[in-house]
Amino acid sequence: MKIKKLLLVVALSLMGVSSVRAQGLIDFRNRITGTIDAPVYQNSVGGTLLAGANFVANLWYGTSAGSLAPITDAASPFRTGTGAGYWNAGTDSTRVLPGILAGSTVFLQVRVWDSAMGATYALAKAAGGAWGDSNTFSVVAGGGSPPTAPTALGGMTAFALVPEPSTYALMALGACALLFRRRK
Repeated sequence: MKIKKLLLVVALSLMGVSSVRAQGLIDFRNRITGTIDAPVYQNSVGGTLLAGANFVANLWYGTSAGSLAPITDAASPFRTGTGAGYWNAGTDSTRVLPGILAGSTVFLQVRVWDSAMGATYALAKAAGGAWGDSNTFSVVAGGGSPPTAPTALGGMTAFALVPEPSTYALMALGACALLFRRRK
């Protein structure tokens, strides 16, 4: 009887390990030599690179472009100096995508925000803080059994944060001044 219980426990444990290994894996870095170089900019692509630990990036994923949800890992802070424009994904840049099987197509988007304005993307955006979204793109998730390497963010392109509301106000004021001058 004890041997049967032991065999059952071992079988269930192996099933649990294989289900974890079957999860889709993504390499959450926006710079991998020869694979991806998609920096994040402050106000416009090609301008000043985003820097500072108060700016963070998080990965959103789903089975369609309209069903994106954030991963549960903590958001990654941005580097400074020569690493500006790139987030620090930590010592292990692999991110597990719960509910996504290795080898299946997954839709991804990176969202960036000023964490000084809110602990989450939605809170920072609602508070008027700087925020930005990458393009939504699809990749085939890595992982599996036998495991393959996590998939890089190969379809992502460089992007910039949305200008703060004061920038929009200045643009509107300038447009009004042009219209007023034209009427004279």
